[in-house]
Amino acid sequence: MISDETLGGSALRWSDAALELRIDVDTDGVPRLSRLAPAVTFAASAYVPEVDVPSLQADSLEGAAAGAAGLPLLDVLLSSAGRQWVSQRYSESVVGSRMRYVSHDEQTDGPWSILRVALQDPLSSLAACVTYSVLTDTGVVRSSVRLTNSGDEPVTIESVSSFLGSGIAGPDGDLSDLDIHWAENDWQAEARWRSRSFRDALPALSEHRGAGRSRGRFAVTNVGTWSSGGHLPMGALVNRRTGHALLWQIEHNGAWHWQVGEHMGTGASTSYLAVLGPTDIEHQWAITLAPGDSFESVPVAVAVSGEGLQDAAARLTRYRRATRRAHDDNRSLPVIYNDYLNTLNADPSAERLVPLITAAARVGAECFCIDAGWYAEPGEWWWDAVGEWRPSTTRFPSGFQHLIQLIRDQGMVPGVWIEPEVIGVRSPVADVLPLEAFFSRNGERVVEQGRYQLDFRHPAAREHLDQTIDFLVGDLGIGYLKLDYNINVAPGTDAGGLTAGAGMLAHNRAFLDWIDSILDRHPALTIESCASGGMRTDHATLSRFQLHSSSDQEDPLLYPPIATASPLAVTPEQTAIWAAVQPEMDDDLLAFTLCGALLGRMHLSGHISRMSEAQLALVAQAIDIYRQIRSELRDAVPFWPLGLPDWTAPWLALGMRGQDSTFVVIWRRDSGTANTVSLPLTAAGTEAAPRVLYPTGDAVLQWRPATGELDVSLPGSPSAVLVAFDMALPAVPWAAHH
Repeated sequence: MISDETLGGSALRWSDAALELRIDVDTDGVPRLSRLAPAVTFAASAYVPEVDVPSLQADSLEGAAAGAAGLPLLDVLLSSAGRQWVSQRYSESVVGSRMRYVSHDEQTDGPWSILRVALQDPLSSLAACVTYSVLTDTGVVRSSVRLTNSGDEPVTIESVSSFLGSGIAGPDGDLSDLDIHWAENDWQAEARWRSRSFRDALPALSEHRGAGRSRGRFAVTNVGTWSSGGHLPMGALVNRRTGHALLWQIEHNGAWHWQVGEHMGTGASTSYLAVLGPTDIEHQWAITLAPGDSFESVPVAVAVSGEGLQDAAARLTRYRRATRRAHDDNRSLPVIYNDYLNTLNADPSAERLVPLITAAARVGAECFCIDAGWYAEPGEWWWDAVGEWRPSTTRFPSGFQHLIQLIRDQGMVPGVWIEPEVIGVRSPVADVLPLEAFFSRNGERVVEQGRYQLDFRHPAAREHLDQTIDFLVGDLGIGYLKLDYNINVAPGTDAGGLTAGAGMLAHNRAFLDWIDSILDRHPALTIESCASGGMRTDHATLSRFQLHSSSDQEDPLLYPPIATASPLAVTPEQTAIWAAVQPEMDDDLLAFTLCGALLGRMHLSGHISRMSEAQLALVAQAIDIYRQIRSELRDAVPFWPLGLPDWTAPWLALGMRGQDSTFVVIWRRDSGTANTVSLPLTAAGTEAAPRVLYPTGDAVLQWRPATGELDVSLPGSPSAVLVAFDMALPAVPWAAHH
């Protein structure tokens, strides 16, 4: 262990079978996260001797200098202390460079190994604790920072990194080999992954010290109450030559920022990744710590792999399962019918629902969710009147309870849609709750699209919604709630004397606490997260909710790229995919639409009560297949035989590797292309026997063991097929791919 006497020129190293982490402490006492890499790659690098390091150790580093490789463990901007270099980068703050090592401790908690490093700024009296939590043998580390004012005067924080690491090109890597990946996210166009070479985004500058010191960075930012309103709270860096990959997620249901760059001018050039929650510049966030007060940053998880992005995605998928709230729904994976998409469109009635309930039960649905409109009077513009959440008596003359009982009698769990976080400006509740229960800025209630935003820090807001949930679940017997959220409020609320961004962060955290309290009171309740589709795709939310709405995309031809890319952000069994089948569809389009949901969580919709017997049989067959394979899907990891999808790609493919089986869905969207596609699925020399699971039709399969590829022929377009292998196909090695 490091002591004060041996502090200068020492290092902390941690490793397991998947990951190695190294922190160098220079001769001035500044600790730096110098390397984060897969264990086998790290051990072979020039930075660490080739020895087995089963746990945290301290190593003597003879000749270490004040300018040791790597950046400080954190970046902190204060109102009284900014950056060392003019830029908008979160890698070179004055306070971060002053943070000295104080102590560290290591502990284990079940499958977790936790390292805490205590730091102190001798000038500002700001103390920090950087925590790295490693889920054993997964290759994923979770990072967060706690700041404490240990002085006698207030300190105002304007930003703090949750993760700051250097050497992002990987051991023996070069920035010219590095690609940056990020995902744009829009309503009905979610999870569109993009990539750009590091050197295209940040060109190499002059090697002269003054002329070559970069101010640039590649940055992605999200603002507002939609955590994925413009981009997914994720990113990746992949070395295309070596396969070294970092894939990260920001575990926060609000504002965030990440950036990568090249730090130059203070010793050797070093690349860096900085990941943060809200900041002053981007989000109007700042917080003043009185003496003794503390602040905890939002957590960040980083998956590390030597086998590229897809292997990192598999690691992050396993981490997500290990860090979410336990619930029976994540194991049983029931099929849901929801009446909204391309069907009732927020205009339900007893007359319209009864045939759908009967048909949904007939084809095998296990939950029936009544979507928006059940509380509004016919013809009423419900948008700006929501908030009371009591069933309409006009829409349901025999009583809403009668429909709920009908759903139960048909063997399904009853569910309803609700948008709890907003109150319409015309709602009677808007005048009942105190003004302090709503977002406000400059002393006025914030209005967004005819709605007020509830502030979950206030007990009156939570009490109103607790009564609503207890009425729906306890009195009506609802077992499934779809929680939607259709406005995006930025930058937040300044109620309580905080900055707008700080008020937003406190509200975000209070909302998650409220969700936890609901599930504590109603542990059998299943809750789906929806925000105009996928506008709140973040692990802070999804670690609590059982399902996640991937999109509100209404066009079945446009849904496949969303369905294909979603498992990079959400575990497959939580990814709700609409299958809005319609009686006017031919068999190929019906199967095309249904295939999209077979490797996620099936959300059936459409006018199935108007379908022919043959069409109903095709739907029922898909649901039966889903029921057969879902026990494999709940532990499977995703892969992408054709790479992450382009929005207009004619062919798309999504695979799932389970413990005993492998499944692949292939879509053909364009009749103008060749009718055969070749999918690289596994290592060369693998013997396998693929078979068509759904639909039985014209698909032709040819396995090529010499290359580990599957040729799939689909003569028609649009068409799709689900293929199964009765074995867990090993992944294609990075070296074989490249």
